[in-house]
Amino acid sequence: MDIDLADLDFWRKPLKERNEAFARLRQLEHPVFFPEKKVPFLRSGKGFYALVRHADVVEASRNAKVFSSEPAVTNPEPPSWVKQVFGESMVNMDDPRHARLRRIVTRSFSPKMLAGLQSDIEAACARIVDDVVRDGPRDFVSQVAARLPIHVICDMLDIPQELREKVHQHVDISTAYTGVRPSLARSVQMAGQNMLALLALQRMVIKLGHERVANPKGDLVSLLVNANVDGEKLTDKELGSFFSLLLVAGNETARNTMAHGIRLLTENPAQRELLMSDFDAHINGAIEEMVRYVSPIMQFRRTVTEDYSLRGLELKKGDKVVLFYGSANRDESVFPDADTFDITRDTKPHVGFGGPGPHFCLGANLARQEMRTMFRELLTRLPGIRSVGEPELLLSNFDNSVRSQAFTF
Repeated sequence: MDIDLADLDFWRKPLKERNEAFARLRQLEHPVFFPEKKVPFLRSGKGFYALVRHADVVEASRNAKVFSSEPAVTNPEPPSWVKQVFGESMVNMDDPRHARLRRIVTRSFSPKMLAGLQSDIEAACARIVDDVVRDGPRDFVSQVAARLPIHVICDMLDIPQELREKVHQHVDISTAYTGVRPSLARSVQMAGQNMLALLALQRMVIKLGHERVANPKGDLVSLLVNANVDGEKLTDKELGSFFSLLLVAGNETARNTMAHGIRLLTENPAQRELLMSDFDAHINGAIEEMVRYVSPIMQFRRTVTEDYSLRGLELKKGDKVVLFYGSANRDESVFPDADTFDITRDTKPHVGFGGPGPHFCLGANLARQEMRTMFRELLTRLPGIRSVGEPELLLSNFDNSVRSQAFTF
């Protein structure tokens, strides 16, 4: 086939062409294998089978024992030295290690904790829209979508105000490094920048963690570094890794969905009118449809731990598979007329927050809460808000990120 999901040129293509390619792959009898080029110190060169059907992605997600998140879930798989420098992220672990860390941090995303954040999220949304009204519309990403998630996470962690701009800069550098790479020289340059950004973030939160052990507050860092009733807490390295994951994953899902979402509402005026006719009745469906349609994180990688038969494909121990969430979310057998944006659609089976199983997105409800609150503020105060022109997208096979989107109101 003239499709190569491991090649940067494929991800340069317009979204329509990529969606058509995935539709062709979904029609094939078995998942297709794609070889990868080996890049010394940066990429292993092992190929992968592409799981593009909804049923295949769900099956692999539920069966974490066979489809392992270790050694890493990003594609291409990073070299082994990365975890020696940064520690292991929870997203790259299997049980029981994954279960232990998730048990500790889940307390921070309980319904009670999220309800306590609502007034702060509302105040942040109001300030953001105040600034947009004062400064005028320029770029929806930098003025709106990128500001809210970082603000909420920094509030949860009680990051001092003077450090927040640095946090934002480091997250942007880390995001740019995800996914396929251009040339070897550029890969090395981006890897160095990414390493420095992640190290700076980890040093920052570890220093805060030491301060909160001595003088705990009511913030997330204090909760994570001080033992709970079962005596469990995060170590310095675990705290640093979780902070990096929270900032990148927690930021990108809401940010990307909102940035794409304003364009989807602009390009689908009937859906926008329906939403505004009864916001409370339709906003939850609108958010789920945005997440399905956008698939803010496009893929994750898994390593097969034992011989396994998947839809007639005989996988061997050590094989790599990649779960393509964007393709699964357009599977015609699950989502009829999948390329149509429809806020009344039944999106319950979508995998925009990852597939069902132990690695389902921990911050999904927080992201929903942020988006629901922000769209309410925007559409109430700026009912004429709409995107202008085409977005500038990040070239990546991992992060469906909008770098900038002009808008007006």
